[in-house]
Amino acid sequence: MAQVQRMSRLMVKTLRDDPADAETLNHKLLVRAGYVRRTAAGIWTWLPLGKKVYENVARVVREEMDAIGGQEVLLPALLPKEPYEASGRYEEYGDLLFRLKDRKGSDYLLGPTHEEIFTQVVKDQCSSYKDLPVILYQIQTKYRDEARPRAGVLRGREFQMKDSYSFDASDEGLAEAYALHRAAYQRIFERLGLDYRIVSAVSGAMGGSASEEFLAPAPAGEDTFVDCPECDYAANTEAVTFALKPVPADGHAAVEELDTPDTPTIETLAEHLGVPASATLKNLLVKVDGEIVAVGVPGDREVDLGKLGEHLAPAEVELVTAEDFVGRDDLVRGYVGPQGLEKVRYIADPRVAPGTSWITGANKADKHARNVVCGRDFEVDDYVDVVVVEAGDPCPACGAGLKLDRAIEIGHIFQLGRKYADTFQLDVLGQNGKPVRVTMGSYGIGVSRAVAALVEQTADEQGLCWSKEIAPADVHIVAAGKAVQTELALDVAEQLNAAGVRVLVDDRAGVSPGVKFTDAELIGVPTILVAGRRSADGVVELKDRRSGEREELSVADAIARLTA
Repeated sequence: MAQVQRMSRLMVKTLRDDPADAETLNHKLLVRAGYVRRTAAGIWTWLPLGKKVYENVARVVREEMDAIGGQEVLLPALLPKEPYEASGRYEEYGDLLFRLKDRKGSDYLLGPTHEEIFTQVVKDQCSSYKDLPVILYQIQTKYRDEARPRAGVLRGREFQMKDSYSFDASDEGLAEAYALHRAAYQRIFERLGLDYRIVSAVSGAMGGSASEEFLAPAPAGEDTFVDCPECDYAANTEAVTFALKPVPADGHAAVEELDTPDTPTIETLAEHLGVPASATLKNLLVKVDGEIVAVGVPGDREVDLGKLGEHLAPAEVELVTAEDFVGRDDLVRGYVGPQGLEKVRYIADPRVAPGTSWITGANKADKHARNVVCGRDFEVDDYVDVVVVEAGDPCPACGAGLKLDRAIEIGHIFQLGRKYADTFQLDVLGQNGKPVRVTMGSYGIGVSRAVAALVEQTADEQGLCWSKEIAPADVHIVAAGKAVQTELALDVAEQLNAAGVRVLVDDRAGVSPGVKFTDAELIGVPTILVAGRRSADGVVELKDRRSGEREELSVADAIARLTA
């Protein structure tokens, strides 16, 4: 039987003021309530109360993963670089990887994710279709060298994650494993008490086909997603698509060259000509793996570089610089147009459809061109939906205007397919005696991020508001301060503990009742029991932390209520 947690002995130091560098609710409250402490930028220590909450989240994840047949393992965090070189991700991750050498000069990295290593484990352990299907998972620390770690435990350089992987001999098996994980994730987040959305996503550097994110709506979220008010469509903005709708190309006037001095931007051009920005064609130059590529979008829209990068992954995308124009007479800075670009790959948003007419750069200094028609005067090499999605954009499913909202990514599931199995030649002997290439799924849950998301969604002005499933205790007993009150509080705590109720009791001497009550609100245990002014009569007060409802009960009735 666990011991009663007594605050007189518990390592917890609450703070009255927010940390100076805190911007988000989880950062402020987890530090103030004594759950975590900052060790370095993006690196956090989980203190006793915080560790209990973290472990409760992990327990829920384990229970639901075990329920779908998952087998827990623990892989190393310190990894050799060779498997990641083989998959190409040693370079793809770039500066996000923590790289190091051992005393012999061999290269290692701190694991950002473990697809490569799991694949090697299964290759070593499974040789026949009879060994499959298999689902392996771990809950472990991951490492990514974020340039700007922020938002407390929400976006750190070291974070805790559950990653699981399914291995099947057929695509049908992969689809089944994906469905099992999807349903398990729904149960996990419902048990945790998270408000969440399942949205379509892009796979990016992970590879694979089907991909969905689980997002927890919150103002502190780093993701933007769209939600259709008329149908069930929801997607990460990077996955929103706009249908290509060609229009008749005939009837347009011939291309007309215009004198447009000192108009290198869409704003100056639109003002000079007296036209809306939407009539112009913006051509952004980027480098894709070092090669200059032009990206065309309507002039009133912005290019979403993150979206472009996701669609072109694993290629590296970066903006051009002034040096990139040196020796390129075909590229006139501020006056680039798609017509006549023979040495440059041209990517366009679907809004730049065949038959549409534009005002765009004439590829001459201080010159633009009118009546430049897509499909007549220039061709698009690739269509990619790359504009920044705006509220009111048409829903791809029903056409209604989309809504935008911020959210925290708490889970992501992928149908990886055979990307990593191909890399490591992961085959098993099939039913017909011939080798079969294994197909994989990858499924992640941010365990530490889930803690932060819960704070962002459930905390109030007084502090944290945990659900019973993950709170560090079921009941927080406050002894108002007098000896009789403390004696009663400890007696009730022992009775509840004996009945299996998790108890945190504030028995600190020399601490005022006001401070104790404030700390109880801040710490956020679901039920607060106060041994106060009527303790001598055997009467205590029960308070629901979330609703604020209070009720006076006899000790016997209170214990009966809390152990029912």
